[in-house]
Amino acid sequence: MKVSTFVYPWDVNGDPDAARRIADLGVQQVTLAAAYHSTRALTPRHPHHRIVTAEHASVLYPIDEQRWQGRELRPYAAGDWAPGDAYGQAATALAEAGLSVHTWVVLAHNSRLGAERPDTSVRNAYGDRYPWAPCIAQPATRAYLVDLAAEAATRTGAHGTELESLGWYGLAHLHAHDKTAGVGLGEAGQYLMSLCFCADCRTGYAQHGLNADELARSVRDALEPVWRGAAADDGWVTVEKLLGAEVATATRAYRDATARSLQEAAVAAVRDAAPAGFQVLLHASPVSYHCGANVGVDPAHILSVADGVVVPCTGGADPVRPFAAQGKGVVAANLTVVRGMGGSPDTLAEDARAARDLGATELRLYHAGLASDADLKTVTGALAEL
Repeated sequence: MKVSTFVYPWDVNGDPDAARRIADLGVQQVTLAAAYHSTRALTPRHPHHRIVTAEHASVLYPIDEQRWQGRELRPYAAGDWAPGDAYGQAATALAEAGLSVHTWVVLAHNSRLGAERPDTSVRNAYGDRYPWAPCIAQPATRAYLVDLAAEAATRTGAHGTELESLGWYGLAHLHAHDKTAGVGLGEAGQYLMSLCFCADCRTGYAQHGLNADELARSVRDALEPVWRGAAADDGWVTVEKLLGAEVATATRAYRDATARSLQEAAVAAVRDAAPAGFQVLLHASPVSYHCGANVGVDPAHILSVADGVVVPCTGGADPVRPFAAQGKGVVAANLTVVRGMGGSPDTLAEDARAARDLGATELRLYHAGLASDADLKTVTGALAEL
């Protein structure tokens, strides 16, 4: 199985030993961030810093000014956490160490965009905005995301890309000092709290036979027992009970169609900009109503559009099954190997075999830059065993 590890440019730039150290893990490939959201990250081996604060979502390379000239929505440049062509500098060092470099592109996840352009954000049934979550139904946002995907994915020398957050983002968000866990929403509550009621989504609901005002009232009514502590949740079955099967199905049909058409457009734009043989993967969940970094998709559809998927498997490899059942494309099992982030490097070989037995064809390791020396030593041993 081909193995790739995720890396940030700031893990590599300024550290002359970083690229060789990553290659010595036993991986063949790196997935290197080219466009990324805000974050605060450890760099436990870097000779010049230990904490990097990426203050806002940005691209980690100089943008093509001609592409973005006159556009209302355009990528933000990085600050001192990734100056100049940080991606290109890191990519060169990693390639010289013998690693195949693929881009890592985060799309519909951008808190600065939401802060500066509130109209672009998902707005829930109560009227609250999610500034980290651009609404993918809005035409200007869709055009921005498609062009960003094409530009950020196809950096010079890259052999492929992994597109993250190419779909609906909702309530769930790793946010600074987050205080949203006081009520257990479950999957049904998360879905209801992630439905968007911006002007474009209201129009979209109407096209699927729904009155947006009535739907918003239904969502609020459905959530009342949740706020009082009701915990019963059977996922989509509960959504159907709360909204009614016909209404629930219509909301999902609208959201699925919106996400699918965006994914089709973005992948096509990347392929148009990329050299022959360029690989395009999506970070994905096989449950189409899921929101977030690993967007919900229909396995048959997405594997007819992209070359494959990267599937979160830290809690178990079952999510690879529906993708593997399609019998085509790359199915990469993504395993966290950082103990401090809930990963298990000690069981990497066992987890990799389990994923392979369920149909995974490749592995992704999260994350070579964040892991401790002890974690990386264990990973090296596991990959040698595999």
